[in-house]
Amino acid sequence: MSAIPVIAIFDVGKTNKKLFLFDEDYQIVFEKSARFTETVDEDGFACENIESLRLSVFDSLSEVFRMKEFKIRAVNFSAYGASFVYVGADGKPLTPLYNYLKEYPEELSQKFYNDYGGKEQLSVVTASPILGSLNSGLQLYRIKHQKPEVFAKIKYALHLPQYLSFLLSGQPFSELTSVGCHTFMWDFARNRYHEWVQHEGLTAKLPPMLSPNKVVPALFPGNNYKVGIGLHDSSAALIPYLVNFSEPFILISTGTWCISLNPYNHIPLTAEDLKNDCLCYLQYQGKPVKASRLFAGYEHEQQVKRIAAHFKTNVVKYRHMSFDPGIIERLRKSEILRFEERDLNSFKDDTEAYYQLILDLVAEQIVSTQLVLDGSAVKRIFVDGGFSKNSMYMNLLARAFPSIEVFSASMAQASAVGAALVIHKEWNRKAIPNDIIELKYYSATSSISI
Repeated sequence: MSAIPVIAIFDVGKTNKKLFLFDEDYQIVFEKSARFTETVDEDGFACENIESLRLSVFDSLSEVFRMKEFKIRAVNFSAYGASFVYVGADGKPLTPLYNYLKEYPEELSQKFYNDYGGKEQLSVVTASPILGSLNSGLQLYRIKHQKPEVFAKIKYALHLPQYLSFLLSGQPFSELTSVGCHTFMWDFARNRYHEWVQHEGLTAKLPPMLSPNKVVPALFPGNNYKVGIGLHDSSAALIPYLVNFSEPFILISTGTWCISLNPYNHIPLTAEDLKNDCLCYLQYQGKPVKASRLFAGYEHEQQVKRIAAHFKTNVVKYRHMSFDPGIIERLRKSEILRFEERDLNSFKDDTEAYYQLILDLVAEQIVSTQLVLDGSAVKRIFVDGGFSKNSMYMNLLARAFPSIEVFSASMAQASAVGAALVIHKEWNRKAIPNDIIELKYYSATSSISI
């Protein structure tokens, strides 16, 4: 029996690191997970164990290359952003992989904004909210000003997805989805690095830009496979939708954060947008994606615990509650509040309280999504992640946008699939299948699977 042609995708999250093998129909034929104990940086702050990650990539690849049933044609990477690996002339990291949650020095932050036009102007031009170390360009700026001896030794500053690619190819690249995600480095109006990056001499540390649909030869031993240059995971997760649907859409990606992504809204961000937690990503073709964020998944989790504790029930009860329009109509008459401000004694039972929670969260979601909807001819809204399985949430969302088709979308490992799709022609002899994403349509009155 001949070996199955596959692509290997490393999907590196903050907590879980996974390796998937996809066949030419984008079915997962092998997967492996790993979790590493964090280490600490020189200040004792928890950070990624970059050495464990490096060894895991090599060990996992060696393992699958030994599997006779598969023929690996390409390898690519999807990884969390906002993290730089600083590589010396020998190709080895010079510092820990600093945690983007690490507090940013206030004095250095003030110097940066004072030197380069102030917070509001820089935020608008770079489409980046003020996020401290999550603005990864400021991490490199910090190295230059606080560790000049380390800065002098840096040969390349690589975002994490591109560092993983570098491990296999030996070729360093910068890449748009990583550079274009709240880094403070990209001037969206001029479509180039912001002038402060040049002024600070950071461009000398940034390798040449390469499109994420390109591949390079492998250096790590294998079977003549190709290496992709990796993508930021949020942008990778959008690719299956961009590939499968031609009409304008919004993707609401729900988890701890609910992020509304609109690849078809090209109106520049305003200062007001940024105050409302909007930002822009660059998608894999270099076009801006307007996005808004809502902390709704976290809020749902906390308030469900409050409801369960108050009514002495189990949180499991609320995972699959059916949709009752009658209860919704009764509750619609209540005062508009955030659910955390509501008195649970005002509800006759826990079911009514949970309905009110979803009503309140959807009301916030409508406002958040509207921020990126305005100014674009969107025909469909896709919802993936946790809330896509919540019947109440989906029905209310459909009723809120009656002129737009609303779908729950189900797809295993969207970021990993996106990283495979972006280099499809480099490894796959078949056409891209049209059933990668499973959809369920919600109308104002009913829902059907398609």
